[in-house]
Amino acid sequence: SPAAAGKLLVIPMEGSHWLSMKEVLAELSKRGHEIVVIAPDSEMLIDSSGLYDLKTYPVPFKKEEMEELM
Repeated sequence: SPAAAGKLLVIPMEGSHWLSMKEVLAELSKRGHEIVVIAPDSEMLIDSSGLYDLKTYPVPFKKEEMEELM
């Protein structure tokens, strides 16, 4: 096989970019890849899943503040 399952680190952007990427991550997970997603703790669309391990990091603003701005 030209490629083997491996480990993947994903640092997505919020919005439609993430919505499209979730589909790709689902397929990669099915093929045996270990996936870690890193996102700010104020993310609105990026959620945890059994397909990947979600790690968050603190930012100086809250999710509610981001929702108000949007």
